[in-house]
Amino acid sequence: MLGEFELIRHYFAAAACARAGGDVVLGIGDDCALLAVPAGEQLVISTDTLVAGVHFPDPCDPCLLGQRALAVSTSDLAAMGATPIGFTLALSLPTAEPGWLEAFARGLDIMASACDMRLIGGDTTRGSLSMTLTVFGRVPAGQALLRSGARVGDLLCVGGTVGDAAGALPLVLGEREGASAEASVLLDRYWSPQPQLALGRALRGKATAALDISDGLLADCGHIAAASFVRLAIEQAQVPLSDALVRWAGRERALQCGLAGGDDYVLAFALPREELPGLLADGWPIRVIGRVEAGEGVRLLDAGGRDIPIDRQGYKHFNA
Repeated sequence: MLGEFELIRHYFAAAACARAGGDVVLGIGDDCALLAVPAGEQLVISTDTLVAGVHFPDPCDPCLLGQRALAVSTSDLAAMGATPIGFTLALSLPTAEPGWLEAFARGLDIMASACDMRLIGGDTTRGSLSMTLTVFGRVPAGQALLRSGARVGDLLCVGGTVGDAAGALPLVLGEREGASAEASVLLDRYWSPQPQLALGRALRGKATAALDISDGLLADCGHIAAASFVRLAIEQAQVPLSDALVRWAGRERALQCGLAGGDDYVLAFALPREELPGLLADGWPIRVIGRVEAGEGVRLLDAGGRDIPIDRQGYKHFNA
């Protein structure tokens, strides 16, 4: 049976994403990694823990799990407008099964390559299946996107369709079966979300506030509203839903997924009106869904501008 160091060396240190290069001067193999952040830039750091049965079903495909684990963590860098550098992985496993480890490491490597990330260290231990990933990025000093700068009069925008991952949950949990094209699209959005890193960088110096949608559109817009001391008004008819989700779930259920489902990992952001035309001309998939107002909290509006009651604002990690 492989020990800790043999496990790391065999399944992770040998992966393509574990090679030093770029901003990573020294990666796996020493007591610490060494990062070289260019002059005039700030280091951006975020940590996520994913627990089996809470954040992902158990059992599940380990390759897909590896992709998803790194994607959801890296999405935090996109939300800050950062350029990725690398990540660490602390992995707790009940048993060291070679087939599982090989597939999980392959999934990590696939997403690391897509995000231009390098594995720079971590830890393994015996225990219930869980993983903690810490991601590192860099951003020009003073240009990080924050939640706290939205201004009255800004547009409220998202970087793509929402709700697909939530629509996939019955498939992920085995509550519904499907082999249709729509089911395939939704499952891909759940297991392999693509962090909007390039869009985040494009929004530097333009967006006044931003985050990635993880807990649901309504809940996460509430975070921007609270941090910026404003109110966000969302026009329900403008919430973008994919054709696959509408065909799979029906429009009413699709809308519920889009508003409160979570796990989208697209960016939501406040944008001055004058910045929108240039970004659209550059081809960014931006959809305007509302506006920033004086006040507090989040409003959901119907086509006539009337308030729609909000009774569920997204995923809560711990419920009372």
